[in-house]
Amino acid sequence: MAAANTTKTSWRLQEIVAHTSNVSSLALGKTSGRLLATGGEDCLVNIWAVSKPNCVMSLTGHSTPVEYIQFSSTEEQVVAGSQSGSLRVWDLEAAKILRTLMGHKANICSLDFHPFGEYLASGSMDTNIKVWDVRRKGCVFTYKGHTQAVRCLDFSPDGKWLASASDDSTIKLWDLTAGKMITEFTAHSSAVNIIQFHPNEYLLASGSSDRTIKLWDLEKFKMIGSSEGQSGAVRCICFSPDGGCLYSGSQDTLRVYGWEPDRCFDVVAVGWGRVADLTLCNNQLIGASYNLTNVSSYVVDLSRVKKSGSVIQGVIQDDKPLAEPAAKGSTIRRNYDRPLTTCANQRVKQNSEADRRSPEGERRSPSSEDERDEKESTAEIRNAEDYKEIFQPKNAICRPPQSSHCLFTLTLEVYQPVGFHFSPNLGAPDSTD
Repeated sequence: MAAANTTKTSWRLQEIVAHTSNVSSLALGKTSGRLLATGGEDCLVNIWAVSKPNCVMSLTGHSTPVEYIQFSSTEEQVVAGSQSGSLRVWDLEAAKILRTLMGHKANICSLDFHPFGEYLASGSMDTNIKVWDVRRKGCVFTYKGHTQAVRCLDFSPDGKWLASASDDSTIKLWDLTAGKMITEFTAHSSAVNIIQFHPNEYLLASGSSDRTIKLWDLEKFKMIGSSEGQSGAVRCICFSPDGGCLYSGSQDTLRVYGWEPDRCFDVVAVGWGRVADLTLCNNQLIGASYNLTNVSSYVVDLSRVKKSGSVIQGVIQDDKPLAEPAAKGSTIRRNYDRPLTTCANQRVKQNSEADRRSPEGERRSPSSEDERDEKESTAEIRNAEDYKEIFQPKNAICRPPQSSHCLFTLTLEVYQPVGFHFSPNLGAPDSTD
């Protein structure tokens, strides 16, 4: 192998043939940064360990191409939505299908797991958003209001709100407890592809095909920043863990943004093409893209990327600090309240009893079609060694019996995300890359 080039900021980690037909979707595990799920026109969902060449698990059951995939926050579950509008949730630890959810009338375009409740949100080309109770196997609420496909969904860190982004150029904010829309943001001039809540503050970021990123204050419900200069549509965004900057992925480019005032800290050329997802792990940014049957993953060494400083005519001057903004009362936004030791009595607003008796209602009995779907859905372990390393670690701590503590808290305290024991980083690039 050629000697490592330690001066490189970004490099391609690997390229794999992920499916026997074209890849149609992918998702990175956001907690570990080491899991990858791919969906294909072959109707399969394949699970991979980032940087390893062999498929760990192959999930079957869909009868149409897999259009969108998402991991749960613990990475114990994965959900995939298909072209026909059906959803399937798999338990990765148990290697089995968990739920089949039906109700959308067109392609699934977006999915998100609730941060600590047993709920799941889905958005579709039918313009509707549905919130599902995974345990009770049904839709508990349908949100209507978008006029085109719902491209992205994101639950707030406290689990009380859901944000949706659409091809209709709007972003809507929904109150899950009240079951209604709180506000709508309309400043984008083209499809909104991606949204993400700030990890701590009442702040929302959005990226659009209009080549801009916008920041929204969720206390005053107004735009506080707009960053331009993207080389193409904004496909992915990701806040740094401390919330101090925002990473943005577009065609072959990573940008690092700050706000109040708006500024671009750094621009990094990355050969990932039409990047499909980003995640952060151990001061490295992982990006993934797909083309035909292939999936490629890329690494950006964030220790070599500017994440602070001031920008003067596009040049970062670390020795010239930013001027403090003029005082206008309190400039500190409210932070999200998360349950820590006890479960908040938090419920999602449900449809009326009449709605719940409908074919897509919450409390319907499993039909023979559901049972057949779940029997025909399988999780085939392709690589037993990697499966055991990832999902059944030898040093896993047994969970204590449930008490008054919140299950979400127990997950954080005793469950190390999917048992990953990989090296702390993904290495340096090969100098020939």
